[in-house]
Amino acid sequence: MAQMEQSAPLAAAATPDTLDGMAYARLYGEPLFNMPTDLYIPPNALEVFLETFEGPLDLLLYLIRKQNFNVLDIPMAQVTTQYLGYVEQIKTYNLELASEYLLMAAMLIEIKSRMLLPVKKSDTGEEVDDPRAELVRRLLEYEQIKLAAQNLAQSPVAGRDFLIANADVDEFAPKALPAVHPDDLKSAWQDILKRAKLNAHHTITRETLSVREFMSDILRKLNDRRFMEFTDLFEDLVAQGSARSVLVVNFIAMLELSREALVEITQAEAYAPIYVRLSYQPHAISTHNE
Repeated sequence: MAQMEQSAPLAAAATPDTLDGMAYARLYGEPLFNMPTDLYIPPNALEVFLETFEGPLDLLLYLIRKQNFNVLDIPMAQVTTQYLGYVEQIKTYNLELASEYLLMAAMLIEIKSRMLLPVKKSDTGEEVDDPRAELVRRLLEYEQIKLAAQNLAQSPVAGRDFLIANADVDEFAPKALPAVHPDDLKSAWQDILKRAKLNAHHTITRETLSVREFMSDILRKLNDRRFMEFTDLFEDLVAQGSARSVLVVNFIAMLELSREALVEITQAEAYAPIYVRLSYQPHAISTHNE
């Protein structure tokens, strides 16, 4: 390490400010384009494991499944030989890790030796249990737990496979009413014309229509009501089978009242019914005067 610290200034001095190629590494923030000749790498600095096992049972189950052995009838001689061969390999690299596998190796050797002995019946006349029974039970339980863990690992995990969406909603914010667009009035007016056409009388008459009279009539209708739906202003005329000219004058009267700011045309939300109301409150004014 001391030699690397001494060589760092030399490497920094020989390194250009502008990088034209790829650097092997960085030493104290400076790129290295050539490997240092005095760099010492410990022999155990890098290890490659082609097969990784999480413990003695995992290794033993791997050896059994790899060779398609029956777990309920394990050939102890062959499996024990392969298991000891793997333990000898890891002893040369990591003795502390090998200690976990030596206990299982001792158990395998014990089971193997017990199977070589002649089978004797117990005092009660029953057959003695198979020496492999306890090992088989542990292997089957471990395999079930391992498969369950793999299934859980494949399940979606929040933060890894998907993100939880969060949104802040201001419940106390005042609700802004949308402005009534002329196209909305046009659409509502076209609906009224369609309904009026069904009840129209085919009579030719000449009548004088006053916009001011219709304006007064609309104000009288709205005087005692807080809101009135746009179509209700024409309901009586449509039911009476009034001519289209009467509906047109009534519509012009409403537009004239809106232009003079005597009525307001509102809508609760987009595509909702359109309402008409007075711009002033007559009841409130009369109470104030009293």
